[in-house]
Amino acid sequence: ARVVQTDLTVMVIGESGTGKELVARGIHAHGPRKENPFVPVNMAAIPKELIESELFGHERGAFTGAETRTLGRFGQAKGGTLFLDEIGDMPLEAQTRLLRVLQEGEYRTVGGQATIKTNVRIVAATNKNLREMVKSGEFREDLFFRLNVVPLYIPPLRQRGEDIPDLAEHFLQKASESGLPYKTLSASAKKVLQSFDWPGNVRELENLLHRICALHPGNQISGAVVKEEFDRST
Repeated sequence: ARVVQTDLTVMVIGESGTGKELVARGIHAHGPRKENPFVPVNMAAIPKELIESELFGHERGAFTGAETRTLGRFGQAKGGTLFLDEIGDMPLEAQTRLLRVLQEGEYRTVGGQATIKTNVRIVAATNKNLREMVKSGEFREDLFFRLNVVPLYIPPLRQRGEDIPDLAEHFLQKASESGLPYKTLSASAKKVLQSFDWPGNVRELENLLHRICALHPGNQISGAVVKEEFDRST
């Protein structure tokens, strides 16, 4: 709540499946840039040689296959929020370019000559220990400090067991809205859900409940059904 009304750069830290992108979307949706685009970029999903083009865009003919001018994610997010997910997977050479853009507040498209002023809020996320990566030379220290202005740690589900019943009810409601049968949780089902470690975190909980809604008859979910489906998936 305190950070959303600012333009400070935020680093969302947490294990896979804890809801880091949801936090980033919440920061955007409640801030002054909410009427402008929220643009997510998964850094782990972009081939190394295409990262600069993906982020900053390219001019026609800048490289083989560049048949048209492309805007790039910084351009798409103009006035809004650019969410750099899995930032720990960004190659060092691309980190250098990103750092320069954050420092100077402007960039050039690949193959372009004109400089373009940036107008985005940066929210980054990682499930890696970036401080250790800095020590091992895998992540630039100066970029780390540029991104880690406001770190937000999202605890794993196993550390927030009291949230599980409410999250489960939310996902059951979502399942029914997507066309699956609506089901309720028995007291035993809630206890069983709270007993697991949840290596996949909130995403794993949602998947489990959707699977139960699709595959099991009856209007109420028992503890035995929860345990059966959890054991089947591990």
